[in-house]
Amino acid sequence: MTEATDSDGWEIEPGDEEGAAVMALIGRQLRAWRETSGLRASELAAAMGYGEGIVYKVESGTRIPRPEFLDKADEVLNAGGRLSGMKEDAVTLRYPKKVRDLAETEAKAVELTAYWTHKLPGLLQTPEYAQALFSMRRPALSSDQIERALAARSARKSIFRRDPAPDLCFIQEEATLRRPIGGKMVLRGLLEHLLEIGQLSTVDIQVMPTDREEHAGMDGDMQVLKFRDGTALGRCDGLYAGRPVSDPKQLRVIELRCGIIRAQALSPGESLAFIEQVLGEL
Repeated sequence: MTEATDSDGWEIEPGDEEGAAVMALIGRQLRAWRETSGLRASELAAAMGYGEGIVYKVESGTRIPRPEFLDKADEVLNAGGRLSGMKEDAVTLRYPKKVRDLAETEAKAVELTAYWTHKLPGLLQTPEYAQALFSMRRPALSSDQIERALAARSARKSIFRRDPAPDLCFIQEEATLRRPIGGKMVLRGLLEHLLEIGQLSTVDIQVMPTDREEHAGMDGDMQVLKFRDGTALGRCDGLYAGRPVSDPKQLRVIELRCGIIRAQALSPGESLAFIEQVLGEL
């Protein structure tokens, strides 16, 4: 068996108190099972095929283990699924806290309207498109940061599988459908994905043509999420310092802009036809 390195896992983000508390619990459980089995950390590491350092770091709550680490620890320590049962918590913790918070908010929404300017929103991106976006960041992201960001983006897409599904509307600039982020094959895969997603009865994709003389989205990205209890949350780059707002008066301004830009953009049917046209031009 190839020995894993001490880097086989992820660091807890600074300031992520919730994540640190969960990792402390996982670490205590691992240590308790190891000590009950009468093994030293070095002996457990050897039996699992890992470096001793990763065992110490997981037990101290400073390293988020990969799922296979907990599976192997459960097997070696005969924990009866009590360690491997914490895999989901560990996997969730590798996502940045702000992404976990965003996913939690989206999971509660019954309606989402979003306008994006320079790229496709995360919920519509293909893995290849997202990989290209993260890889062009400057300063450059580490491979670990890219891996975590891709996993988090993929996890958010569970919103499409909810039952009942929320109503989702995405207004997208024409330029984002033509810019070959990652190359033409990546763009082709993205456009095909949009055509597939756009067929869902609860999803509307609208294209904002570049030749429009009137445009309600000149202040940048904006988003409105509505919840079952009647509350809502909105954000607009050019309003209220770009921070999320829930005050009804402030929300009305963002909702007004979202409504206007939807009216200015192509209809959902026209937009899918437009996406097909762009795809045919590649």
